[in-house]
Amino acid sequence: MIARIVVVPKPVVNDPQGVTVRQGLASLGFGEVTDVRVGKYIEVRLDATSEREARERVDAMCSRLLANHVIEDYHFELEHERKGAMR
Repeated sequence: MIARIVVVPKPVVNDPQGVTVRQGLASLGFGEVTDVRVGKYIEVRLDATSEREARERVDAMCSRLLANHVIEDYHFELEHERKGAMR
């Protein structure tokens, strides 16, 4: 199973990198962009007996290491890995 995890700063947390990207986009003519949050994308491959177990394990990984709950939010998707798929 593959977990695709996205970690971003909470909306109440200042995101100077996001502000810089938004300003850069505006200077390139993308003035319709009103907000940018810059975070992390993490892929984890794991063996799990069920989707429920995988969801619980990935949630624990995020809670204990991958995301700082004080300043970050996270969400993830699970995908069953196809048999014979190249890595």
